[in-house]
Amino acid sequence: MEIKKIHLGQLIQLRVEELEIDIQRIEKFFKTSEQAIVQMYTQPSLDTDVLLKWSKLLQYDFFRIYCQHLILFAPFSEQNNKKNQQSQLPVYKKNLYTKELIDFVLTQINTGKKTKSEVIIDYRIPKTTLYKWINKYKKI
Repeated sequence: MEIKKIHLGQLIQLRVEELEIDIQRIEKFFKTSEQAIVQMYTQPSLDTDVLLKWSKLLQYDFFRIYCQHLILFAPFSEQNNKKNQQSQLPVYKKNLYTKELIDFVLTQINTGKKTKSEVIIDYRIPKTTLYKWINKYKKI
């Protein structure tokens, strides 16, 4: 899966095919026509309410794909992370690294596309975390 270019419709269609869900069940769940469902498969992005319904139906967190994209390609800056700044929004202290994201980063290193230092700087992954991944997932 391409983490940088997200096409939700294709990913949803892939998950539907993996689970072999009947189109009539999807139509009933969304209270819409087959044509509308097929149209969703062609959309690179969907409304969050619709995406939430797909996540529930397919038992897959499609929002996590965006979280992984943010971790890699839009890391939080120090300016946005001021301790004196109060916010009404929840604060998340840990990044959620999925196996797909870890594989992506390790592939970047193993193929020589990026060095370990570049990964640490570009993706703001802590050095200790990266080395733990390398030791844990090294090919024997």
